[in-house]
Amino acid sequence: MSIATATLSDLGLVAIPKEFLDEFHWQVGTELKMISSPSSILIQAKPKTTGRNLADLMGMLKHEGPALSTEALCKPVDYSADQAANEKRKA
Repeated sequence: MSIATATLSDLGLVAIPKEFLDEFHWQVGTELKMISSPSSILIQAKPKTTGRNLADLMGMLKHEGPALSTEALCKPVDYSADQAANEKRKA
């Protein structure tokens, strides 16, 4: 956490100190939202929107073959063959 002092200009502008810009990875053009309370102002970066929602992602991962049952998807994975292959490579 950093603490700094800034001065309000005659135009009502406040320069955010570089250490804060670096700490939060804010660059020129970053949109900020300001939330007021009776004793302070909270400044946060406005979340970036991608224009996508969950429905846009459906169907992105393709599976060839028959559909898998919930039981098959939840079945523990047997890694013994992979572990044996890794042991052979190390030897």
